[in-house]
Amino acid sequence: MSPSVAVVTDSTAYLGAEATGRWNITVVPVQVILGDREIDDVTSFDAGLLTHALKARSPIVTSRPAPERFADAYQRAAADGATAIVSVHLSGALSGTADSARLAAREASVPVEVVDSGSIAMGLGFAALAAAGAAAAGAPVAEVADVARRRAASTSTFFYVETLDYLRHGGRIGRGAGLLGSALSIKPLLRMADGEIGVLEKVRTGSRALARLEDLAVEAAGDRPVDVAVQHLMAAERAEALTKGLTARLPRLVRMWVAEIGPVLGAHVGPGMLGVTIAPATLD
Repeated sequence: MSPSVAVVTDSTAYLGAEATGRWNITVVPVQVILGDREIDDVTSFDAGLLTHALKARSPIVTSRPAPERFADAYQRAAADGATAIVSVHLSGALSGTADSARLAAREASVPVEVVDSGSIAMGLGFAALAAAGAAAAGAPVAEVADVARRRAASTSTFFYVETLDYLRHGGRIGRGAGLLGSALSIKPLLRMADGEIGVLEKVRTGSRALARLEDLAVEAAGDRPVDVAVQHLMAAERAEALTKGLTARLPRLVRMWVAEIGPVLGAHVGPGMLGVTIAPATLD
């Protein structure tokens, strides 16, 4: 039997079918238009094709879901017995996805609480999982939404990109930062802060970036029990190395997630991206 509060998120959480199925989370896909192809972010795709398009500077456009897609998701949840819905989405500073969800929420047949996670990838995914756990435990809609917000706020996300050019081209980071990265041939370390992507540090080599990402994650974890996600785009070997390093250094690691991101986020960060998200396993 479905919980009375249903949880909806968008595909940029990159939770995977196993987790969304187990926790009864509905995923609304964000789209990417690659040449003459429109791809849902939940559809299997050729990462090499995306990489080729990025390097060739082919037109790539990402598109928030239409409100009708959210309306359909909310209608299905209500038909399955949900009496309320919590809809958790990527940062409103990066996308209009949460705005589309709010438009659909106005017409939904049951109350819908839209939560802007202020994050992306597993920074969003951990918030959606926390909401689903609270919903499964029978929490009311306001509490489910509050749990999602609190976990999102307590989560730290750091990532490395080969170049800032893709983020600058997509308007997700300031032009000055992008030019600085190109001019100095640096390897930027970035973080999510206040819903936006900002440059945290600048390092000279990929190996140094990997080591620094590991240190940042360990510092963010502290002595708490934590869930950790390592996500990448065409950087499987580095992701494996980071996973091994963190597993060895985090004695209170509860669960490790490792996954490759999809085309929507990939279009903005480019091949070689490596990220780590740290989330407290329990909320105070």
